[in-house]
Amino acid sequence: MKVLIAPLDWGLGHAARCVPVIREFLRQGAEVELAVVKANANFFREIFPDVRQRIAPSYNIVYPKHGFNMALWLLKNSGHLNKVMRFEHRYAEEMVERHGYDVLFSDNRFAFYSKKAYCIYMTHQRRIAFPRALSKFENVGIKWHAKLMKKFDEVWVPDLQESPGYAGPLSHLEETPANMHYVGALSRFSTYNPVAQRISDRLSKNKNIGVVAVVSGVEPARTEFEDQLRESLSDVPGHHVMILGQPSATRRSWTEGNIEFYSHLPMEEFADAVRHAKWVVSRGGYSTIMDMAVLDAKCICVPTPGQYEQIMLAQNLEAAGYAAHIPAQNLTAETMMDAFKAKVALPPPPPQNLLQNTVVNVFASCKAKLRNLK
Repeated sequence: MKVLIAPLDWGLGHAARCVPVIREFLRQGAEVELAVVKANANFFREIFPDVRQRIAPSYNIVYPKHGFNMALWLLKNSGHLNKVMRFEHRYAEEMVERHGYDVLFSDNRFAFYSKKAYCIYMTHQRRIAFPRALSKFENVGIKWHAKLMKKFDEVWVPDLQESPGYAGPLSHLEETPANMHYVGALSRFSTYNPVAQRISDRLSKNKNIGVVAVVSGVEPARTEFEDQLRESLSDVPGHHVMILGQPSATRRSWTEGNIEFYSHLPMEEFADAVRHAKWVVSRGGYSTIMDMAVLDAKCICVPTPGQYEQIMLAQNLEAAGYAAHIPAQNLTAETMMDAFKAKVALPPPPPQNLLQNTVVNVFASCKAKLRNLK
């Protein structure tokens, strides 16, 4: 069975949570290829050097400069998104026609499907979050997203089936369609085995890390977050690490004051740094939350301004006692040190084989669909 996996290119989170999916398809004997953009090509090449990559269309999303509501910005740019989606759909059809893919797997790519293949769509946002002032439009977003999902043979939700899971009301709605499957928390670190002595030579000089700050997202919000963290951490006592989420950058590592900077860290080194840190400060995107749960990290979430999905997720995690939350406009050394006083813990994902069983079922369902097409 030949599978093409295509993650959305809004930051590296969608790529990261595709890692266990790719591993499972490979483990079960599928021939897997990846549809990538420049921003995530190196990330995948590091983990899957032998998996073929094909260039996919990019959504080219740029966040509002001043952080106004992302939902309104998306509505304003709906023409651009529709244009990309039309091109994406033609691309998907062409890939199936030219290269004979049996399965197309889309992580939040709205139009990556073909009638000639078995198509899977993955999202944790069954509910597209709106701020309270615009909450009456949430049902419109839910219906729009549900209409898109009907074009796929299956919909996967990367969360625990039991509510609230990690994503809370974002992933759990009252109705669950028959073709929708919860596949559990998906983390690229699901196969990670902590070994205290394996931490890299660079990081081993000081295992007593106060904060690991993980910079992520798209511009200009990504750089703004990096600048805020630089300023804040320089005034927080202790030794800190900043991981900039730039795998394509030429400059790899350097030190400024009490902060070690890494443009990118390979998976095992990233995991070791997190395991040796007292706290992790990050945007708190959903993929990051799943990673941190697997790594047993204590988290402070600083949501991207205007990205209400992250704001809602951070608020829910704080209310549950799973993570601390600092609004981006309030991020300072003082608010960070206040957050250190919070008693928080992400519940570890329970052992489960949901993903394995779901992939097994895909093989059977795909064969049945392809037989009917002939």
